[in-house]
Amino acid sequence: MSDNKQATRRAADNIRILAASMVEKAKSGHPGGAMGGADFVNVLYSRFLITDPDDSTWFARDRFFLDPGHMSPMLYSVLALAGHYTMDELSQFRQWGSPTPGHPEVDPARGVENTSGPLGQGHTMAVGSAIAERFLQARFGDTVSHYTYAFISDGGIQEEISQGAGRIAGYLGLSKLIMFYDSNRVQLSTMVDAVDREDVAAKYRAWHWNVLEVDGNDPEAIAAAIESAHTETARPTLIIGHTAMGKGAVTTDGTCFEGQCSTHGQPLSKSGADYAATVCNLGGDPEQPFRIFPEAEELYAARREALRAIVAGRRAAHEAWAEANPADAELLRGYLAGNVPAIDYSAIVHKADISTRQASADVLGTLAEKVGNMIVSSADLANSDKTDGFLKKTHAFTAGDFSGAFLQAGVAELTMAAIMNGIALHGGCIGACGTFFVFSDYIKPAARMAALMELPVKYIWTHDAFRVGEDGPTHEPVEQEAQIRLMEQIRNFSGRPSMLVLRPADAAETSVAWQMAMENTHTPTALILSRQDIKDLPAPAGSTRFDAAAAGARRGAYTVINPDGRPDIILVADGSEVSLLCEVAALLGAEGIRAAVVSAPSAGLFNIQDEAYKLSVLPSGIPQFGLTAGLPVTLRMIDGFHGEVFGLERFGASAPYKILDEKFGFTPEQVLARVRRTLGK
Repeated sequence: MSDNKQATRRAADNIRILAASMVEKAKSGHPGGAMGGADFVNVLYSRFLITDPDDSTWFARDRFFLDPGHMSPMLYSVLALAGHYTMDELSQFRQWGSPTPGHPEVDPARGVENTSGPLGQGHTMAVGSAIAERFLQARFGDTVSHYTYAFISDGGIQEEISQGAGRIAGYLGLSKLIMFYDSNRVQLSTMVDAVDREDVAAKYRAWHWNVLEVDGNDPEAIAAAIESAHTETARPTLIIGHTAMGKGAVTTDGTCFEGQCSTHGQPLSKSGADYAATVCNLGGDPEQPFRIFPEAEELYAARREALRAIVAGRRAAHEAWAEANPADAELLRGYLAGNVPAIDYSAIVHKADISTRQASADVLGTLAEKVGNMIVSSADLANSDKTDGFLKKTHAFTAGDFSGAFLQAGVAELTMAAIMNGIALHGGCIGACGTFFVFSDYIKPAARMAALMELPVKYIWTHDAFRVGEDGPTHEPVEQEAQIRLMEQIRNFSGRPSMLVLRPADAAETSVAWQMAMENTHTPTALILSRQDIKDLPAPAGSTRFDAAAAGARRGAYTVINPDGRPDIILVADGSEVSLLCEVAALLGAEGIRAAVVSAPSAGLFNIQDEAYKLSVLPSGIPQFGLTAGLPVTLRMIDGFHGEVFGLERFGASAPYKILDEKFGFTPEQVLARVRRTLGK
């Protein structure tokens, strides 16, 4: 065996030892898959993946997305060989404060491109990254071109999201996407044969993928497959690598223990294998397992020097391009920095008394013209969620054509949202996606991941509340607002509310909400929008409605109507219900009852304001009444709110929405009666 082949095999065994040892020391984790997949990641990182050893965040780097997050020991181990983790850090796997958590958490500076854990989402993020790369390449040429690699397991292939990811990647012809399928035929609690009989290769070929099959534990076969994938210009590539779960594992007497289900999710010593014997079998020292073999050190040191030469050449080529194309270079720098062009949101024209989804469409039309790096998607609802306000100013992606800026995702909400996460992770692009609010239920797993990764994805959720009407209870979100506002209650790792949730009350507030969303680069933003038309809220004396909304919405809640003198009651709502409360306030005023009306588009923002401001909006000692078309608990999330809440505590019904207003008690007269009772009148 040549020295290089020997070093390659020794490095892969090194990864296996480190992975098994991390799990053994932590007394929990998943060694088997990591040991089986070691050959692929070793070949990828030691021969193909182009990154800057001295700047892991270099924009033009290749990306590697791990789908099965439980195989984190494999990722940390190969990144340790590449110089991103120390042996001490690997030995603290799964421990408090360690940079090696049980499932990877995004950290590009260390080479971790995505948070992973929920199977299926990792490779779908890779599809998003590949879309972003093609989108930017269409605008700036090959100076931003690179490969996106993904690693998927049997479980990830089974997750339903894989269908959407496979379909979209194949349809778009993402030829710079290469995915390795670690096909070891073993799952956590059973063998794959117990749950499916599908022909995975045929499935991906049907989606227009280039499919290759290799021995996934043969480094040279893997390398040949990657080289072949690099010649593909019209299709994404799936490399099916047939691997052995727990590659190299043996029992005490040296009997082979590969391919065993028991090695999937527990230390080798608990699986039936012998940890010490396995380490010895792989050429290591069980007494000192956390070390890098000299051959592996030399292999990766040589790769680092080779990468420095490659990157130097590419950086020089980029500088030459930038010098020849100064305007494009400046534009690209702005995209990468996350800069958003100045937009006068107050100048966006809306018709009077329109739905907030239509107001959103008006804003999206302006964004399509002004924000050149924005990508918008819809789950086959563009003409209904009004993301077509954006689409009308551009065109959808098609195979080989990424000059547009719209992704027709099809009926695949979770896939679409995970793709948006990948677009955001890639950098240089702004992602937004739309569907009906009730279908946020499909999106929540990806939205939670966006919140964990602190990605500024924008969710456009229309058809809020029961006023969807004739479509009936399947399409009427009642509990969804309360659910998503829980994300305002939980803090992310930076200490912020993990999501900005905005339910605007009229067109002006919608423009402000979009402005806030575009300015929010730290968390996801959810815009919850109405299907039905809404009366514009009154502007305060001496100001415009936009200016009032701009000042107040940024603080989460603000007073829309403030009567002369101390109010007798404070009426609180968000979204559609605010205008209804304004009508109720007028009726109360005719009876001599002074009512203030508060719009609360974001409980999360309001709750982090200082106490003085909160008391200025919700002063103590004044009766409060809340109105929501969702669960009453929605408004009870607002600090300082302690009054009665009238909401919907049942599923909706099929009927015109004005009939539902009457049947459910949401007419001005019916709400007035409830407010009177609150006041004891």
